[in-house]
Order: sequence, then C-alpha cells, then structure tokens
Amino acid sequence: MDYLKTFPLQSISLEEAEQLQFKLIDSITRHFSGIEILSLGDLGVVLGENKPACTLKVENVLADFFDAEAAILVRGAGTGALRWSFISVLQPGGTLLIHDAPVYPTTRVTLESMGVRTVAVNFNDAQLLRELPEKLHERFDAVLVQHTRQKIDDGYDFEEVISVLKSAYPRTPIITDDNYAALKVPKIGCQAGADLATFSCFKTLGPEGIGVVLGKRALIEKIHQYQYSGGSQVQGHEAMAVLRGMAYAPVALAIQSRVCEEIVTRLNHGEVPHVRKAFIANAQSKVVLVEFDEEIAAKILELTPRLGAAAHPVGSESIYEIAPMIYRISGTFRNYDPSLEKRMLRINPMRSGAATVIRILAEAIEMIH
Repeated sequence: MDYLKTFPLQSISLEEAEQLQFKLIDSITRHFSGIEILSLGDLGVVLGENKPACTLKVENVLADFFDAEAAILVRGAGTGALRWSFISVLQPGGTLLIHDAPVYPTTRVTLESMGVRTVAVNFNDAQLLRELPEKLHERFDAVLVQHTRQKIDDGYDFEEVISVLKSAYPRTPIITDDNYAALKVPKIGCQAGADLATFSCFKTLGPEGIGVVLGKRALIEKIHQYQYSGGSQVQGHEAMAVLRGMAYAPVALAIQSRVCEEIVTRLNHGEVPHVRKAFIANAQSKVVLVEFDEEIAAKILELTPRLGAAAHPVGSESIYEIAPMIYRISGTFRNYDPSLEKRMLRINPMRSGAATVIRILAEAIEMIH
C-alpha cells in the first residue's frame, strides 16, 4: 500500500514545557497564599460568588495562565465543557459551522440533543475559507474548530483557520475543542483568537469528570449563571486536583512526545523484526502507528498486556495511565482501510521510555514466531 501521510501537531519542546510549568506556578503564587495552596480545598458555595472559594481561585489561575478573560470548571469533562459552550452561544435548532469530517461521537450527542444543524466545509482549504462569505450561502450561528486531527489527511493550521474565520465573520463566536492539544502545543483556542476554548482536565493529569472552558468573560459568566445550584459546582478539592495535575502535565507530555519520536526512529531502523513502517499521527492523542509485514496485529494485542502494556485507555493520557498503551488503531484509520486493523496498531508510551515499548513489542513478536 502507499503509506498514509499524516500531519501531526507540532509539540512544544521540553524546554518550552518547563517554561509552561514555571508560568503556571508563578500564576498560582499570585492567586493563592502559601497556606491556601497546601489545603485540599473547600466545599459548598461562598456567599456572593456561588461557588467554592478555592474553585474560584483556580479558575482565576487558569484564566491567567491561558491568557483568557475568564475560565470556568464544569462537570462532564471535555464533553461537558463543549456542551456548556454550545449552550452559551447556540439556541436549539441553531446552525454550527464545522470541518468536513466526522463529528466526535460525544460532541454529536450534544448537537443532536439540541437539534443543532451542521454545515461542513473543508478547513484544509485555506483559500476556500477566505472566500467563504462569497461561496457559502448558508448562515450559521457559531463555529467549532477541533484542534487535533479528525481525519488522516487533515493538515490545517489551527491558528490560521481561526484567524481567517474570525476576519470573515467577526461577530460569529468560535469554539475550539482543545482536547489532546492543551499543554502540548504553544497555544489553545482562546490564545489563538477563538471566543471559547475547551478541554478535559482528565487529559492534563487532573481528576476524572472535570472540564474547563476559557475565553470571553461574557460567555463564561453566562455558563456560570446556568450552573447556579450547589450540586452542579466543581468543589474546591476537585479544583485543587486540577491544578496539581496541570503543574506536572506540560513536562510529562513533552517527554511523551519525544519518546514517540525515538520509538519511530528506532523501529524504522529495523530494531524490531517484522515492522514494516512506523510513523506519528494525532489520533486523537499523539501516537505511534506501527505497520507489520504480516497480519499479526491481533496476536500482538493478545500478548502485550501479559508483558505489562496497558490494553485499553482510561481517559487516554489520564493520571492513571503510566504504562505504555498498545491497542488497536482508531475507527478513522479502520474506515480509511479496513485491512489496516490486521497489520497495524497504535502505541502511546505514556510515562515509559522507548526501550520499554520496543522490548515489549519484540518479546510479543518473538512469542508469535
């Protein structure tokens, strides 16, 4: 077969990740006292703020850190963050401009439940986007831009897409899905000109079930007003866990990216037999795709858990996932070529080094042969 051409996002360097960590800690010291930062956080709502005091402080830290006007922590992880963002800018039955690609399943549920109609255009075609006001005769109420790749051949420049659309439609709110991109790349949506940026804190080593929305204060305030009840609030101890995980995430994710590159280099130099080709892709997270010269992917996936590799994702890059994860290729790649599932798999090294991944792969192949 002709090898798939992918366009993975450009990850920040380890040195840049260090600076992100230092920036976050500096922001923490500006919002928390040395006593407060050692607390587990408060419960319930504070009079006048209608949320736990620690939650409000963490939201202020995140807004400062991500250069946003405001931030809010919400329940429901990244899905919840997107859902509340849609609710803040769309009415039921509204129209959303999206990239011409399959909508992420959990996002599709929200759009369908709101009766939102989608209009798809190819974000990979920068010229088309510039000419959109003349060529697209359908109106839309908001835009969704996914930061990571939705299709194998996606290669659009995230910041350029936002800039072009914002220039063409200055009054139309743009929402970005920054899952699997936050703290890995230089900017998220709100830093690139979008009105709202969203991601799951579970994917930045935080607690499960918590998402964050960052961006324009008026929209954030609207989301806050919708979540007035105490039971809907993210409690102080959860917010503090978001902060503690995020402090370590940039460096951990930068190391993970570097390990991916080392794995590809070593596999393509023939270190493991029966590997035909290895390359990096964003699917959704940044992973190594490995193609074998035989249809042995299923057999390898049976063996690698016995050798210490995680067999399935938890939150895909959550705090629980420390062992390398070796699992089947994504539905996107299976749809592209169903036969790939028999001879290809994907690897996320998580916190492991390249040597561990290569040893597990080599031992599994040796067991097969």
